[in-house]
Amino acid sequence: MKRLLSEFFTPAIARQAGYTQKDGGGAGISFSPDPLVTGLEYDSRKIKGGELFFALPGLHVDGHRFISDAVRRGAAVIVHERELSRPEKGPVYIQVENSRFAMSPVSAAFYDFPSRRMRIIGVTGTEGKSTTVYLIWQLLQLLGKKAGFFSTVQYSFGEGEFQNPEHQTTPEAPAVQKLLREMAEKGAEYAVVEASSHGLSERTNRLGDVDFDAAVLTNVTHEHLEFHGNWEQYRFDKANLFRSLDLRGEAKNGGPARFGVINADDPSADYFAGATKQETRRFSVRGMEADISLRSIESSAGGNWYEVSVDGNEIIDIRDQLPGAFNAGNVLAALLAVSGILETPVRDIVPLVPRLKPVRGRMTGIKNSLGFEVLVDYAHTPSSFLAVFPPLRNRLNKTGGRIISLFGSAGERDTKKRREQGRIAAAYSDIMILTDEDPRGEKPEDILEEIAGGAPERKRGENLFLIPHRPLAIRKALSLARKGDVVLLLGKGHENSIIYADKIMSFDEIGETQKALEELTHPADE
Repeated sequence: MKRLLSEFFTPAIARQAGYTQKDGGGAGISFSPDPLVTGLEYDSRKIKGGELFFALPGLHVDGHRFISDAVRRGAAVIVHERELSRPEKGPVYIQVENSRFAMSPVSAAFYDFPSRRMRIIGVTGTEGKSTTVYLIWQLLQLLGKKAGFFSTVQYSFGEGEFQNPEHQTTPEAPAVQKLLREMAEKGAEYAVVEASSHGLSERTNRLGDVDFDAAVLTNVTHEHLEFHGNWEQYRFDKANLFRSLDLRGEAKNGGPARFGVINADDPSADYFAGATKQETRRFSVRGMEADISLRSIESSAGGNWYEVSVDGNEIIDIRDQLPGAFNAGNVLAALLAVSGILETPVRDIVPLVPRLKPVRGRMTGIKNSLGFEVLVDYAHTPSSFLAVFPPLRNRLNKTGGRIISLFGSAGERDTKKRREQGRIAAAYSDIMILTDEDPRGEKPEDILEEIAGGAPERKRGENLFLIPHRPLAIRKALSLARKGDVVLLLGKGHENSIIYADKIMSFDEIGETQKALEELTHPADE
C-alpha cells in the first residue's frame, strides 16, 4: 500500500497525533517534498525504502538513537517526540507530543480506517479472551458471515486460520490496523479482536483508533501489575474498551446499536457496566440473575452439557465439545456477543455450539496409549488455576486418579502471584513439578523457589520437584504418571518459545510432550 503523506496526515490526524510543528500553519499542513509512503515501521532494522519510521522512547532502548539508521535504510518520514539537534537531510520530520500514542491515529489513517468498514467485537479479560474470541469467530462463520479475528493464539483474515508467532496479545497499532485492513480487503463483514490491558492502555494506545461495536468482558483479576502499577489502573485500562463504545457516534450503516457483554459473576461487573452509556448484557455461570445464566453443568474429558435460562425464563440445553467446565462461561459470552451483533435470538445460535472447536493449547488433550490423560493449558494466574483445577479434581475424585501438575511463572512480571500459584496447585495436585515458563532476566531457580514457598508442606523429591529445564520436567511428569492419572501442563499452551536472559529457546509444549510420550511408549533400546 502506498499513499502520499498529505493524503493521510491531515489536520484532523495531526491534532489527534499531537503534532507540535508549525509548518504549513493556517488551514492545513503542507509538506515539501510530499513523499509517497510505502509502509509504517517502528523497528529501524526492518525499514525499507519509502517507509515512515516511528521513533519510540522505551524502557531499555530509545528509538531516537536509531533515526540515522532508519534514514540510511531509506525512511521517507520520521515521526519523533524529542528535539533533534542535527536531523539528517532527506526525510520529512514530524514532531509529536508522544510518538507511541501517535502511532494509532496515523496508522488508522494510513490504512484508511478499516475498522469503520466492519463491525468490530472486542474481547477483554484476565482469562478466557483467546477462547472467547475464537468461539465468536467460529459462530459467525457457521452462521454464514465473513469474519476475521486475531488473538494471542491465532488470526484469520476471513479465510483459514494461522498461528500467531508472537507472545504479544495485542500487537502495536500499525500491525492492528494492517490486520484489520487485510480483513476488510478480503471482504470480512466482522472482526473479533482480543483486547489486552496493555493494548487498551493510553500508554500504548494500540487500540485507540479501533471503532468497536461491541465490548466483551470475560473477567478481571490481578495480573500485569508490573505494567499498570496497581489494581485500580489495571481495571481502568481494561474498561477503556467499554468507554470506547461512547466515542464513535451512531451505529454503523444501520446496524445494531453498540453494546457490552459482561460477566455478572465478576465483582467488577457494575464497574464495567458503568464505563459506558450503551446497553450491557450479562452472563453467569453461578446462577446469578443475568440475560443468560447457568442452571447446572456436567463435565467430562470430551466436553460439557449444561442447562441455562435465557432472559430469566426460557430453559435451553447446551452441549459443547470443549474440555474444561470453565469453558461454559466463554460459550455464554460468545452467544450473547453473536446474538447482539447479528440481532438474532440466542436460541437460534445454540444448535451450533456442538460444532465449536477448542483453541490449541487451551485444555488440549494429547492422545497416548499409556492409560493416563495429558492436558496442555495456558493457565498462568491464580484465578485461571482456580478455574482449571477444581473441576478436574472433582472428576478424578470419582475415579481415584491423581493430578500431576507442571508449571512455572514468568520472569520480570507480577511476582506477587507466585506463592499463590504454589498454594493453589498444592491444594489440588498430588504431585507438583515446577519448571521454566519465561524466566527472562531472572534466575530460573529463584522463580521456582518463590513458587515453592507457597507449598511449604510439600516434600521435595517425593511430591514436589524443581526442574528448570522444561523438556526434562515434562519427561519427569510423564514418568511418574500411571493409569487413570492426569498430567496437567500449564503456562505455555500455544506459545512457541521460552524466553531467557541470553536466548530465546524454540519450544512447542504439545510437540515436546508428544515426543516425550513416544519415547516412553517406544524406548530407544527396544
